[in-house]
Amino acid sequence: MTPAHHGSFFAELVCSNSLRAISMHNAVGLLKEEMRLLDSLIVRCALETRIPAGGALAVDREEFARLVTRILENHPLVDIYHEEITDLPEERPLIIASGPLTSPELASSLDRLTGLGKLYFFDAAAPILTYESINMEKAFFASRYDKGGEDYLNCPMNKEEYELFWSELIKGEPAERKEFEKEKFFEGCMPIEVLAKRGRDTLRFGPLKPVGISPPSSENKPYAVVQLRKDNREGTLYNMVGFQTRLKWPEQKRIFSLIPGLEKAEFVRYGVMHRNIFINSPLLLNPSLEMKDHRGIFFAGQITGVEGYVESAATGIIAGINACCRARGEETLIFPEETAMGALTHYITTADPQDFQPMNINFGLFPGLPFKTTKQKRKRFLAERSIEILSRFRKKFHKQLA
Repeated sequence: MTPAHHGSFFAELVCSNSLRAISMHNAVGLLKEEMRLLDSLIVRCALETRIPAGGALAVDREEFARLVTRILENHPLVDIYHEEITDLPEERPLIIASGPLTSPELASSLDRLTGLGKLYFFDAAAPILTYESINMEKAFFASRYDKGGEDYLNCPMNKEEYELFWSELIKGEPAERKEFEKEKFFEGCMPIEVLAKRGRDTLRFGPLKPVGISPPSSENKPYAVVQLRKDNREGTLYNMVGFQTRLKWPEQKRIFSLIPGLEKAEFVRYGVMHRNIFINSPLLLNPSLEMKDHRGIFFAGQITGVEGYVESAATGIIAGINACCRARGEETLIFPEETAMGALTHYITTADPQDFQPMNINFGLFPGLPFKTTKQKRKRFLAERSIEILSRFRKKFHKQLA
């Protein structure tokens, strides 16, 4: 057992009992539909144990876990062993899906496998938002001290704007900690609200330092500057530099929207700080979720750097299909980037390894459309394209593995 689990069933939902949105015009809803097309056990059990929750797929927590357990225990091709694994088995193919609460002994084995320094034990992530939601009449591209290219998006603040932001930030309501998470912060990943409480001007001498940055069309130097860094190659997502936080998500939305240029920001991931174990997937994994340097070893679940129940289960499908390919002597398969499953694995295996942090599925990860349209129509087109491409791809690998 782990400190977070309480029952004996598989697939215990230790946090929320919701698998989030069901609509295909929401990225996680689309991901669930793709999984349903691939006969996902998790989605099938969730639909059978569904309880009313508006536009979300929520489940009866115990019935869901019991159903998953019963199906696996009665499956003729599944053997279950109730024991702790501390060293990696020699058999191949091998799927490692030990999750964020991997035991210390197994974590040591994984550290030796991945290479020291490529296994992370603490998740300190800043919010990520879409580029199209940023008000570019207030934000501008520039480098600090003219070093390098114009790699950062800058949101300048005057004194009045900064002091309003600072006063709301230090009053923000933090998320509750789990029993097994001690409030011990490293100086390099200090929550921004904790840093702000050290003094009114602490942020202005830290992550919001205005020195070396000048707006292109203003004679007034900014009092403080919030910097955003590109989070994917396509430039559709931007990371708030230095904004790792333990604030509740509604508080993040309310307070960070006070920043000039971010009034209508669309957050695809809020900041989080919690105990987690995940590997540096961009360095270690191919998009098939097979290790680059260890043929036949696959990773799946949250340990790959995805966030969320649905995303974790989706990577299990991908790793399972490709482990089957390896067992049969076939080449592994890479899901098309235009699908939700492909977009997710593309991100976690191609993101900047220097700043890699876990991510939920969102439409910002998908390749863009060749035409401009409204936000809602764009989501609908992306979803329709995804299902069409996945349907063709599914026929391909079903034929290959028949």
